[in-house]
Amino acid sequence: MLSKKVSNKVITSDNHKDISKKIRFIGKTGIKYLKDTEINGSFIVIEGPDASGRSTQIQKITEKLEADGHAVVNTGLKRSDLISKGIIEAKRNYVGRRTMALYYAADFADQLENKIIPALKAGFVVISDRYIYTLIARSSVRGIDKNWLHQLHSFAIKPDLIFYLNVDPYNLIHRVFKKNKALDYYESGADLGISSDIFDSFIKYQYLLKKEFSIMQRKYGLIDINGDKDINDIYEEIQTKISDFLNCAKNIGTN
Repeated sequence: MLSKKVSNKVITSDNHKDISKKIRFIGKTGIKYLKDTEINGSFIVIEGPDASGRSTQIQKITEKLEADGHAVVNTGLKRSDLISKGIIEAKRNYVGRRTMALYYAADFADQLENKIIPALKAGFVVISDRYIYTLIARSSVRGIDKNWLHQLHSFAIKPDLIFYLNVDPYNLIHRVFKKNKALDYYESGADLGISSDIFDSFIKYQYLLKKEFSIMQRKYGLIDINGDKDINDIYEEIQTKISDFLNCAKNIGTN
């Protein structure tokens, strides 16, 4: 059984052992040999652009869940031991956009099989710092066919809750400078050639991403969160929805 050491004590997944459900995939087929896998945990995704406050919210949510006795595992982009270094190297060498999409898909496929699903089977709450929705949005605005992208990521499992921190690009750019002191080449969409001015490129690129997320909200059921609000207000809104979901799941499991 998976366990996690928190504040000198070990929290296990025993409190979720009676909440069992079949794994659900984004695509119709998913990963065939895992289609009948039963999971006892919950899968939560926090989406949003860089500097939108995802890390802060995930830290606060994780601390609250662990304090309440839940075992928590965190995951996110570029965290596969097998693939993450290759992604960093590929970005340095400016590889093709489709190749980059394949790298990120492989990164998540490895995490899904070796980290996410085992944790969910053991009853953990898995919190992902971004998921396939960011990958699809980024590649879509770079001209890659959407049908191909949705098919590429059809192996992914459906999260229980997906929160999207929706931040106005003009507010976001100030946060980025406060956090990083500079604009990232890719996060500014500089590779798209949409503007010779990197500040203008950043704003235009972020609006393109917002449009893609708006489309995916309808397709995948993302919960829109006003990311321009105060950090604590955002946390209260997200945590309330998570608590309501977990309490509902617990009640179903015990009936």
